[in-house]
Amino acid sequence: MKKPVLLALVLLTTALLASACGGKPYNCTDPFGCVKIEPNDEIQIAALLTLSGSASPYGIDALRGAQIAVEEKGSLFGHKLKLVEQDDLCTEAGGIDGANALAGNSQVVGVIGATCSSGSVPAAKILTEAGMVLISPSSTAPSLTDPALHQPGFLRSIYNDKVQGKTVAEFAYNVLGLQSMVTIHDGTAYPQQLQQAACENFEQMGGKCIAQLQITSGENVTTTLNQAAALDPGVLYFPVYTVDGVAIANGARAAGLGNAALISSDGLLSSDFITQTYKTSQGMYLSGPAPVEGTQSFLETYAERFGEDPIATYHLYGYDAALMLMTAMEETGTLSGETLYIPRQALRDALYNLRGLNGQSGVITCSPSGDCATPDIQIFQISGNEFLPIYP
Repeated sequence: MKKPVLLALVLLTTALLASACGGKPYNCTDPFGCVKIEPNDEIQIAALLTLSGSASPYGIDALRGAQIAVEEKGSLFGHKLKLVEQDDLCTEAGGIDGANALAGNSQVVGVIGATCSSGSVPAAKILTEAGMVLISPSSTAPSLTDPALHQPGFLRSIYNDKVQGKTVAEFAYNVLGLQSMVTIHDGTAYPQQLQQAACENFEQMGGKCIAQLQITSGENVTTTLNQAAALDPGVLYFPVYTVDGVAIANGARAAGLGNAALISSDGLLSSDFITQTYKTSQGMYLSGPAPVEGTQSFLETYAERFGEDPIATYHLYGYDAALMLMTAMEETGTLSGETLYIPRQALRDALYNLRGLNGQSGVITCSPSGDCATPDIQIFQISGNEFLPIYP
């Protein structure tokens, strides 16, 4: 056989073999590389959320929303979806440890989390540098999406606390007619930045933020409450997490703050908080996401799946974080035979390009700095075992 004919047969055989195997091999040119998912392997999505400790209702509630979204979708490109859980402990250290563990897993496509802003701040940096994305359903600190501080791998399905702080200030000044405010925070990202936003807006309206007191989380708050009472404020605003919120609510009246309006925020919007403060929190106010119309079927699914009603306010945002990630995966994934490739930078770009995605919490459109939610904040008042929406 002549060499040209032999060469032609070799090339033809190679082409037929390549065709039988699903075409020529995929060439990944993405700057951050591609997640390669072999035939019969699952697509791994991680949840870096608070799953233990006093703040666990917030992380578990968001995780449940994500679980419903993943179970509804089931699979992508013929590959089953798997949700990998990692506890962020609602701390900076937990965010660091959890992010490092996930960054070391090359099969994780993207991460939903963290629960608390203190965990999201370091986790966003670690996962960004690993080429991954982190989509938070509950980290609302303004710094996370501040253009000067924003990590490119971080987005969130929940609102920015600049909006929440403004709503608190408007309610205290315009609705309650109060002129002075004392705040209490624990120095971490969410409480510190939210009370600062409230103070700035309160003073712009004509009120006076007379003190911003810092506590160490988990320690006795009696001295701080006595300091606040000596200032006789119209408002005591304490946007903290459960362990400190319970201590403040239970100790405020005894410290002499009986004339102050007690206001907190979404960090205490859980049935767990009411259970621990039932006698002392009646009538107090909290800011948080407004109820969303048209979610009744989702709430029924939640109750059927987990045997109880939502335990916090983050289930819709957990669902939407998973929805955002899966939508971007559908847009960027490529099958080569039965092997799936998901390019990391392209995935990130697809998230930032999301426009008008209908989520459970509302319409999702992402800004260049990662804010994707349409903010709608209400003020609630505790009555019995319920948070009743009262403003606006």
